[in-house]
Amino acid sequence: MSAVRPPAILLYTRTTDYRHASIPDGIAAFRELGAEQGFTVDATERPDVFEGDGLAPYDAVVFLSTSGDVLTPRGREGLRAHCAAGGGFMGVHAAACTEYDWPFYGELLGGRFAGHPALQPGTVVVEDRDHPATRHLGATWDLTDEWYDFRSCPRGTVRVLASADESTYEGGGMGSCHPLVRAHQHGGAQVFYTALGHTSEAYGDPDFRAHLLGGLRHVMPRHAEGPPAGA
Repeated sequence: MSAVRPPAILLYTRTTDYRHASIPDGIAAFRELGAEQGFTVDATERPDVFEGDGLAPYDAVVFLSTSGDVLTPRGREGLRAHCAAGGGFMGVHAAACTEYDWPFYGELLGGRFAGHPALQPGTVVVEDRDHPATRHLGATWDLTDEWYDFRSCPRGTVRVLASADESTYEGGGMGSCHPLVRAHQHGGAQVFYTALGHTSEAYGDPDFRAHLLGGLRHVMPRHAEGPPAGA
């Protein structure tokens, strides 16, 4: 009898626009989580991986601070097919600044980036703690990040897990409806997105790593249970 293979994710970090200096730290964090939790992490910037059957080995695809147009037309077809087959999708931070001309991707992610004020401390309001990405947090979460604004408020079409308290920083542009972390289903996929993760320091923070791991557990149902990050 063949052994059951461990869950596997494809971590995609290609950029054709702004490139975050924290990407190597994010890759290291995902690889360390994989080693701790028993899943495989393959990091790449090759768009041809999305073509044909290239996504077949993966339970989920993670876009980590991608930017601009990062997929070929055939790669778009491959990602759509991955979702239709029940594969998971997770976006981190600048994943919302990606594939602006592809409507399916905007719907998959649940929102499009509009802008952000200067990097500064602020407070996240944790609205839903009944989720693996937020259950380790308290009612609020203080951190330094780029507080992304989005083109519209997706509340009502996605499960909002956490939002920005614009009274705690300067330059917020969405008012009382400012979701930062959300989960939903689209195109057959379980989807998770967090707008957090601009700084290199974030990826060494135990709370942020547990947040990422919870997102992975959402998009990889067969890895939904397991020890917390760092256990």
